[in-house]
Amino acid sequence: MFAATFSQPRAQHSLAHAYQQVGLETATANATPHKLIEMLFDGFADAVARARGAMLGRQIEAKGRAISHAARIVEEGLKASLNLKDGGKIAADLDALYAYIGLRLTFANLHNDVGALDECARLMEPVRSAWAEIGPRVTARAQ
Repeated sequence: MFAATFSQPRAQHSLAHAYQQVGLETATANATPHKLIEMLFDGFADAVARARGAMLGRQIEAKGRAISHAARIVEEGLKASLNLKDGGKIAADLDALYAYIGLRLTFANLHNDVGALDECARLMEPVRSAWAEIGPRVTARAQ
């Protein structure tokens, strides 16, 4: 009975997207500021991986959406969250890194360059790892 209702791939995708959206909204509603940034790093890594797969599969539209998503995470999330006034050299260095990653994402999109995507992932990973590593200390300090 229910299988006939949801047999279409579009309906299945729509349900999966709705489930994912509810999960994301629940996670963000209960997240600390530190956790929200961690989620941005995770989203960036996921978007770059999707872009890579789409690029290799010659799925131009999916590649463009994934790269655009990664770029928005960098620009509107990670870069926008920097405190350049009080953050000193670290904030300035991260700002420059994020700007460079944005340029490389654009290059990867325009030239279908998997190497540029891989470079973006490699550059972001140490920052992502360091952020995750300080998480327990931030949480302990906040309590």
